[in-house]
Amino acid sequence: MAIQTVLQLGDPKLREIAARVANPQSPQIAALIKDLADTLAYWRATTGYGRGIAAPQIGVAQSVILLQLPGAQPWPLINPEIIERSAEKVVVWDACLSFLSIFLQVERHREIRVRYQDGQGQQQEIQAGAERDLAELLQHEIDHLDGILAVDRITDMRTLCTRGEFEKRYRATSPYAASAAL
Repeated sequence: MAIQTVLQLGDPKLREIAARVANPQSPQIAALIKDLADTLAYWRATTGYGRGIAAPQIGVAQSVILLQLPGAQPWPLINPEIIERSAEKVVVWDACLSFLSIFLQVERHREIRVRYQDGQGQQQEIQAGAERDLAELLQHEIDHLDGILAVDRITDMRTLCTRGEFEKRYRATSPYAASAAL
C-alpha cells in the first residue's frame, strides 16, 4: 500500500491550483490513482469518514480526484470540470480529510454535469444530483483542484462544530450516516 500523508488545513499546498494532466494513461498518473485509493481506504478504515480525495490533498498539484462510494469500485476522475450547474442550491454538512475535526454547512448546487477523462484518457460526462450525494461530493473534490476548501464556502459561522458535536447531533441525518457502518 502507498498510503500518503494528507495535508492539513493551513498547509499552503492545499491552496495551489492543480495542473491539467497531459497524459491520463501515464504510469505516474496510474501510481497517483493507486496512492489516492490506498490513502482514502486507510482513512475510511481508521476514521469511518472519506468518500473522496483530491491529489492536492496528498501534495500533488495534478487534476485528479478519486471517489469511493459505498458498495462501488474506486472511481478516478482525471481533469474533471463542472460544465453545468443547476440554479437550485442546497445547504449540506461538509467535512474534509484535511480538517476532519471540523464540520460545517456549505451551499452547493443541487445538480451538476461534470466532464472528465478516465484512466484510458477517454472523455466521459456524468450528471450528478442528490442520489448518493454525488453532486455535493464532486463539487467538494473539484474545489480542491482550484485551491478552494469547504471552509471557504461556509454558509454561517454558527454551523461550525467539532467532530464530536457533529457525531452527537447531526451525523444520522447527513450523507456521512452511511459510512458509520464502515
